[in-house]
Amino acid sequence: MLHWIWVLIVGGVIGLIAGALTGHGRSMNWIANILAGLIGSSLGQALLGEWGPQVAGMAIVPSILGAVILVIIVAFVVSRFHTA
Repeated sequence: MLHWIWVLIVGGVIGLIAGALTGHGRSMNWIANILAGLIGSSLGQALLGEWGPQVAGMAIVPSILGAVILVIIVAFVVSRFHTA
């Protein structure tokens, strides 16, 4: 149980960092941060591997890069739907 709490916390921090790096952090709530961190972590580790320091089973550097990619893609798609 404690492992899953750490996974959610680390996922939220990764999402928060990705939002801050992309400039879209103000528009994301804490649930969106957690989802961006968890999905971005999976994406980053699938694309870049599991290298570097790991916390709660997530490689930090690939996870942050994957979350940044995810936030940029989602922000682009959402902006396209808002202008249509």
